[in-house]
Amino acid sequence: MQSRRAMREQAFILLFEQSFGDEEIGAIFERAKDSRDMADDPRALELAAGTLSCVSDIDPIIEKNLVDRKFSRLSRAVLATLRLALYEIIYVETIDTSVAINEAVEIAKKFSTAEEAGFVNGVLGTYARSEEPK
Repeated sequence: MQSRRAMREQAFILLFEQSFGDEEIGAIFERAKDSRDMADDPRALELAAGTLSCVSDIDPIIEKNLVDRKFSRLSRAVLATLRLALYEIIYVETIDTSVAINEAVEIAKKFSTAEEAGFVNGVLGTYARSEEPK
């Protein structure tokens, strides 16, 4: 079994690929395993599928926490990263918010730019602060 970080990266890749069409996430996962030797980690598929099932709840949260950027202008990589992190923060009880944010920043650094990683950190940090008990 691969590390949690590798599993998250795999879930990110599935979400990113899915953003280019309406193909079912399981089909993308199977094709990726066959054509690119993607690890057969059902946790990644479960994480990506869970994220997709909650997009209608997650996207308004992203939009509410954006600063100086419109939702429609987000890159596919940033959107997939934010969706994945917010899914973990909101729906996965075993993941600490700070861990989810750190992992999202690392994914953004690897698959996007340092500037985008800072942006991801800012959006997720804004959300996390808004959800802290007063």
